[in-house]
This record gives sequence, C-alpha cells and structure tokens, in this order.
Amino acid sequence: MKKLLLSILFLTAFVFITKPASAQYVLNAADKQYKLFNYINAIDLYEQAYYKKNTLYAAEQLGKCYRLVNDYKQAESWYAIAAGMPETSVDNVLQYAKALQQNMKYTEAKEQYQKYAAANKQITSKQQKLWELSCDSALLWIKKPVAISIENKKNLNSPQSDWGAHLYQNSVVFASDRGQPGEDKESAHRPFLKFDGSKKPDRNVYGWTGNRYLRLFIEDKDKDSVSNLPVNAGTEYHIGPTSFTADGNEMYFTLTKIPKKPVYGKDGIATLNLEIYSCKKDSTGKWGDPVAFKYNKAEAYSNGDPFISADGNSLYFVSSMPNGMGGTDIYVSRKTQKGDWDTPENLKGLNTEGNERTPVLDQAGNFFFSSDGRIGMGGLDIFVAKFSNGKNTEPVNLHYPINSSQDDFAYIQGNDQTGYLSSNRTDGIGSDDIYSFLPKKVIALWLVGKVMDTHSKQPLAKAIVTLKKINGQELKVETDSTGNYKFNLDQASDYEVRADKTGYRSDDSSLTTRDLTASTEIKRDLYLEQIIINKPIRIDNIYYDFDKSNIRPDAAIELDKLVKIMLDNPTIWIELGSHTDSRGNDQYNQWLSQSRANSAVQYIIDRGINKNRITAKGYGESMLLNKCSNGVKCSEADHQLNRRTEFKITKF
Repeated sequence: MKKLLLSILFLTAFVFITKPASAQYVLNAADKQYKLFNYINAIDLYEQAYYKKNTLYAAEQLGKCYRLVNDYKQAESWYAIAAGMPETSVDNVLQYAKALQQNMKYTEAKEQYQKYAAANKQITSKQQKLWELSCDSALLWIKKPVAISIENKKNLNSPQSDWGAHLYQNSVVFASDRGQPGEDKESAHRPFLKFDGSKKPDRNVYGWTGNRYLRLFIEDKDKDSVSNLPVNAGTEYHIGPTSFTADGNEMYFTLTKIPKKPVYGKDGIATLNLEIYSCKKDSTGKWGDPVAFKYNKAEAYSNGDPFISADGNSLYFVSSMPNGMGGTDIYVSRKTQKGDWDTPENLKGLNTEGNERTPVLDQAGNFFFSSDGRIGMGGLDIFVAKFSNGKNTEPVNLHYPINSSQDDFAYIQGNDQTGYLSSNRTDGIGSDDIYSFLPKKVIALWLVGKVMDTHSKQPLAKAIVTLKKINGQELKVETDSTGNYKFNLDQASDYEVRADKTGYRSDDSSLTTRDLTASTEIKRDLYLEQIIINKPIRIDNIYYDFDKSNIRPDAAIELDKLVKIMLDNPTIWIELGSHTDSRGNDQYNQWLSQSRANSAVQYIIDRGINKNRITAKGYGESMLLNKCSNGVKCSEADHQLNRRTEFKITKF
C-alpha cells in the first residue's frame, strides 16, 4: 500500500476462465487481469497456463505479479525459473537478483547482480557498486544487529495493510485498508472498475490489492481496539496517512479524489495521481472540510506522505513532480508571512535517483525518511540525517533489525528512543504492519548451530537461518562457509529456528530460554534435504482399504505431514501419485488409483494448499514394486506394498 504514490488507476473489464481451456486462452485471460492490475486473479490464471505449458512468458509474468503483491518467496522462485530458461531476457536476471536480496540471500543476490551487469553493458559502475555494497553491508549488519526490540502492534494491525502511525492526543492514528463495518464482504475480489462507459470505480475495493480503500483509524487504548477517525474528506477512495501539528488542531493527509470526467487513454485506462489536503478542528472538536494543498496537480503528478512540523509552518512531503532527482523526491514548502505556502524546495541532499518516502522531522532536528536509492538491505530502508542551519548531514542507514530486506518506512521516534515504524517484513500478520520499538539490553544468552545436508552431513554455506521469537520479533542470518550461524537470545522467551536454502527443503526446531539464570549457549543443528525434481518420495502408511478410495484416519496423519511440507516450502509444486496392486481389472485399477489420488489431493487442498500447487495422478498397477503382477500369487502384505501413495516435486 505504501506504493500507492505511483498511481491510482481506473480500470476496465473483468473475465473469469475455467480450467479446461487451452494454455493460450488462459494466458489471454491472465493478461487481461494483469492489465487491470488484478494481480491476485492474474496469478491464478498464469499458474494454470504454466501447468498446461511451461513457457518463459508465463514464468516471467508470475514473477512480476508476485513481486507486485510483495510475495518475495514466490517471486524468487518464478524469476529463478525464468532466468534459467533458454532465450530469457537479461532483465529476468536483474529481477531474480532483487528477489534474492529481498529474501536476504545476499551472497546469491550479489552473484546475480554481477551476472546482470556483465550481460548489460549499459549498467554504470556506480549502480553495480551500489548493488554490491548493499549486499555486503547487509551481511555485516545482520551479524551485528542493533540492540533494539521490535514488536508487532497486533492491537493495531489487521490481515490487510496498516501503516503510517502518527501520535495524536496520546494515541496513534494510522492508515488501513481493512474496510469498514457493514461493507459488502463479497466484493473483495472485484476489479477497480467495471467499465460500461458510465460507472465509477468500485467504492469498496482497490483493484491492485483486492482490499478496501485506505481510511484513517485511531487507537482506543481503553478498549484495546481501533475505530475510525471521523474526518469528512469528501472522497470514497484513499485517505491517509496523516500527520498533526503539535497542538493537534490541524492535520495533513494524502487523499484520492475521482474526477467526474476522467481522461482515458487509448487502452481504456486513466491514471489519477494523489494529492495532499489539510483540515482544522473547530471549537467543538469537529474536523472541518478538507482544503487542497496549493501545489497539487493530480493530472500531472502525485503529492503524498505529508509531514507537518510541530509549529505548522513547514510541510515536508514527497512528490513525483517533474525535474526531480528520481521517482519520488522529498520537498519542503514553508509558510510565508501572509500564511500562504511558498514554492516547494527539492531537498537535494536527501534525494537520489530512486524513491524517497515518508519524511519525519523530530524536535531534536533528526530527519527520518525512507529510500530505495542508497546502500540498504533491500526495498525501502529507513535513514536519518541531522538538520542544522538549513543544511543536512549525510544520511545514515539505521541498520538491522530496524531495516529488513523488505520495505521499511514511516519511522517516528520519541525523546525516549521509542517509537513506531511500518514494514511489510515477512513476520507480519498482514501486508504492511505497524511495529513499535525500544532499546534493549544485550544479555549473555546465545544460540549457535550448523546447517548441514541431510544425507551427506556436509555443511551448507549461504543458507538463511531465521530466529522467530514467539509473539516477538524475527531475526535472520546467513550461514558462513562452514555452515555456522549465531544469534543472541532474550531471557524467558520461546523461539522457533528455521533454515532455508535454494534447492533444499527447509528444517526447523524450537527452543526456550525460560528458567535460564546464567550465561548459556544453546546449540541447534539443522538438516536440509536437497530437492530432486520428479524423484518419487513415498508417503509412509498411506493405505487404502481394498477397493476403496476414502482417506482413512491413519492416512490423514501422514497427509497432514505433506501439508506441513507444502506450508513450510510455499514455492514447491507436487504431483501426488496413487498406485494400486494388480488384483482386479486393469482399467478399473487405473480409475481407482485416480480416485484415490483425487481424494488425497482434495484432503490437502481443504487444508489451505493452493489447488495450482498440487496435481493428482493415478498410475493404477503400471508401476509395481515387486513381482506381484496379474496372475502371480502374493501375500496380502506384498499386495499392500504396491497400494501406495507417493509424491514428487515438480517445481521449487
């Protein structure tokens, strides 16, 4: 949602497709959804098309869609496939590098950036150095994390996007697209606009995300809940985020207004940019009508992320107005003696060729903002510069874990070094989440271990180890050349630790520091199994009663294990194959095995696995494991051996 500044779009049509259609027909339908910015619908269709025919185009489009909905694991998987296919575009190598970086696989990302730079002679040495230094710096920062505790504010967050926390009347106001009570819940996947020449965009749903539009919410500390901030913004579309003057009587916010007659291009799409508005509180405490910022120009560029200074005399904001340094730059406009706003000034000492976002100036002169154009961990990183005598110091990256490999932004800090930030890091409960932070004391408890290959027992370098504190923050580190990793731990805490590596199935373990009163080292070694495409893996104890296809309770236990494998490894696709013994008619056995495979697959889908990731295949009696073919006398145990279920990974 923080990427809203780029544009809001009017879109045109909506098409559903059924699975039996040809690959090209499904691709055409997927393309229509993609052009309408309905990425969730497009993903489903592109996956169906790729299953029918493994094309470079489908893989590329899946990489794009997953990147745009911020699913970094899936984006990495699809860009890896696209980058490795014949006649691939060199841009797929770049996108693969970025996806690796966003998944904190910095060593692999650096290798891919170097590969891309070698293949694209137009890349400057400055840009290549920026990528390489970002990867190298991130590896150093995650080995020595800042002594700060970060907590997901679950009382503020929802499964949707929640971001841009600002203090107001000893509470927190923020923007969210969680929707309003009583809204039409069935409209969650409608497109932004069903265009018939007269209809406006859907008032409930933003097509890019499939969620509602942003609204302003305020924390109710007494009830430990949130409610709407009553502002008559004059729009049914995006409102927020916002900031307030120190006295709380004036606020500035981003807003989207839909013109009565939008201007459509030849493709049937009209682009509408964001604007900044303000309003004041009257003597009764009611917010007045919004007033447009003097330098809005929605038909030409976006203004957003407003931050009003404590005295109300300086407005910092970001804009894509012409003649800037990059995508979105930070500007400041100051009030004149007449109370008007003067011409916005580009803060060139802060801006880059990339995008700058969410400026905040505290009373100590610390200027916080986010940028994706400087040495960072990936996506938007949070930086701080000091303002003095009208100039700023060189911005400094706030390091890990304040920053992550995803987008980190909307940082606001109090005098006690506590505050809030927003991030779409992977340990959140929604898209963008609000996090609080405070300094912590480092104590002498630590976790060490080694990541190894399950079969060879050889150490695995460049594996990503994730330490997740139960109901707390998540930390990551990359194993060294000997497979080792290390984390500092907190007292009286429970943790889960997990290892991932490209081309391997993950492994996890749990640990606790409860009842530990002295310095302690806890050791956990993790073992990863290499993925071999199309290698059959038997699922033990998946038995069917003779001539039956229903899932028995003992089989359900084993299928649940496969569900866990697919949840732990969200990018893999599998084929689940069912085999019968040789007794009975061959054709009937083929039908029976397909029925059994269908039952097993449906069981797995019913437990939340995407239907596109798993395929049922009945083999009948065509792949017996012993001599018990037609006419051969065998024991029941020998026949049972052939009545088996296997799975094989077809994509990772």
